[in-house]
Amino acid sequence: MLTIGQLAKTPGWSLERLLGPAAGEKLAALAWNRDPREIKTHRPARSAGAQSAIGRKPAEERVFRPTLLHLADRIGTRLRAKSKSGRTVTVRVRFANLNSATRSVTLDAPISATVILAEIAEELVRAVLADHPDEKTISLLAISVSHLEKDPELQLELALGLENEGRRPGTKRGMARCTADRAVDTIRDRFGWGAIGYGSVALGIFRSVPDEFRELAEQDL
Repeated sequence: MLTIGQLAKTPGWSLERLLGPAAGEKLAALAWNRDPREIKTHRPARSAGAQSAIGRKPAEERVFRPTLLHLADRIGTRLRAKSKSGRTVTVRVRFANLNSATRSVTLDAPISATVILAEIAEELVRAVLADHPDEKTISLLAISVSHLEKDPELQLELALGLENEGRRPGTKRGMARCTADRAVDTIRDRFGWGAIGYGSVALGIFRSVPDEFRELAEQDL
């Protein structure tokens, strides 16, 4: 049996004997285009991502750091607009020979803060480059955030001097970063994307891409 037509012509009792009553009945109905399930025209995205083709550039921090901050800015803004955060951060690095490498990390607490996301992405990119010491040129960088969830109630955390403490939303530093993000989002909502940015990144070369074009390319969350 190789085609849907052959499946449709197969007697129901034969399918039930091969697959069991439930699976046999379901496959027979689908073969005749009988499907009671509701058609959903939109499903919420399971991840948020952005990428940037940068041409052939040296695999150096002065190149990838501002690019990653820009990508983190785009993703963080979208997440916060939908009151969502994500636990898993993934980066993809494409080299000049078009080979790619990815790295990811899953966090204890979900994040949406731009600077926190950028710092994590930088660490992952450095890990990729350390694993590929012969690759001296990169052509594309991408970040995605998955395992999305609605922003939880923020729980304050004591300063215990733990590693990467500033990347947890509930710490003093993490809350300061979230507050800064909200201020940036408010200004952009009123005056546009180019009105304010992190350092000189958002006001530099990336400003040449209109917001409307970016919105068309970004899947709704």
